[in-house]
Amino acid sequence: MGRLKILAVAALFALLVGVNAVHHGRAVAQKVEGQASSQWVEEIEKIFIRSEDCKQCHDRHYEEWKGMREQTPDLKTFGRVDAALLHGTSLESPVFKIVLGLWLQTNPTPQQRIQCLSCHVPAATVFPQHVDKINRQVLSGKVEIEGIGCASCHLINAVSDKEAPPPTYKLNPGKVMYGPYADPEENLVHPASQSDLYRGANYCTSCHFDKVKDVTRRDLPGEILQGTVCQDCHMEPSTGSSTSKRGALTRSIGRHWFRGVVIPGLLIKNRNLQAEWMPRVDIEVNKSPTAVNGTVLVRTGSLPHSFPDGDPVLKQFFVTIMAKDAQGQVLATELKQFGLPFDQILRGPIPEPLVRGGTTRRIPFALSMPAGATPATIEALLTYALIPEPEPKLKEGYLTTLSTEQERAAAVKLIQEYAQPRVLTFRTKSL
Repeated sequence: MGRLKILAVAALFALLVGVNAVHHGRAVAQKVEGQASSQWVEEIEKIFIRSEDCKQCHDRHYEEWKGMREQTPDLKTFGRVDAALLHGTSLESPVFKIVLGLWLQTNPTPQQRIQCLSCHVPAATVFPQHVDKINRQVLSGKVEIEGIGCASCHLINAVSDKEAPPPTYKLNPGKVMYGPYADPEENLVHPASQSDLYRGANYCTSCHFDKVKDVTRRDLPGEILQGTVCQDCHMEPSTGSSTSKRGALTRSIGRHWFRGVVIPGLLIKNRNLQAEWMPRVDIEVNKSPTAVNGTVLVRTGSLPHSFPDGDPVLKQFFVTIMAKDAQGQVLATELKQFGLPFDQILRGPIPEPLVRGGTTRRIPFALSMPAGATPATIEALLTYALIPEPEPKLKEGYLTTLSTEQERAAAVKLIQEYAQPRVLTFRTKSL
């Protein structure tokens, strides 16, 4: 019996050693494999944990952020839903891939590359040494890291209290996750802390800095929406629990799909907001026998909100002024363009967009009339495009970096889609 006990103990010991060796071997193999492919990704994800990990408790917000509840053709084709780009697609979106590829053809400096990525992947501000690796992954279409994930937003604990180059947020790269609740539930995953930033417009304008006249303000200073913040409209209010633990079902929470609009036809239904939001065009004109001179006034209501879409850098605006005769034939035309071309983006101060809340922009024009022509009306048309039209050489240079004809065709189609002017409003005045 003594020998049997000894043999049994020896067998159990051997089994435990064997199991431990197998487990250790698998762990080492996984670690080595990870290090060989993306050791730098692991370095980032030690601080910016993946949103899939957050999903275990925050499944509802994860699905909204990811767009899992809104698998529309727009989302699958352009990385957008209801014509609004999801934050969860900030690096995966084909739109961003192509725009980044075009811009990198202009040879930006390392600091400009960091500034570009700082809003699309806030981790770039903590790990600037990995910016070029991130760019290469985006251009290859095989992105390993998240752009704007849960940690990207919930590690923010401060914003600049004065005007500063964008972005103006300040990250606290640690274990604490910040949010709006005064009594965050204790858990074994991460400590949590309240921050008033999450109920202020200045939090969102850290990246969407053209949305208000003063990015340090906590609220939107429009008359109709006095006391309102970005989250009131773009994080649809609801009640429930922010975690899978269904305890605080009466707590006020906000949806995490951050809906916006890039097409005027999809404006929110509230007519009062439309009156505040949409720009209006007026015309002041002087007529002479040989010319028509004047000023186009682009007025935007008291809501300090540019339109359309959330991008403060790429948008282009066009004002087309046309003089027509009594039969509607165009006698003369002039085009005014506002916005930066690709080779000037982030090379200096970012100009204010033409359409900005609470402002009136005055655009002078002068149209010379053909001999013997009699102008009867003057028309001003306001249009916009979401990205600049790339110069032919720049466009061709980017397309040559793509490996297949299918990729090139898709890129050409998307560039055309986003660089195409869309109508915002117009005004016709009789002379």
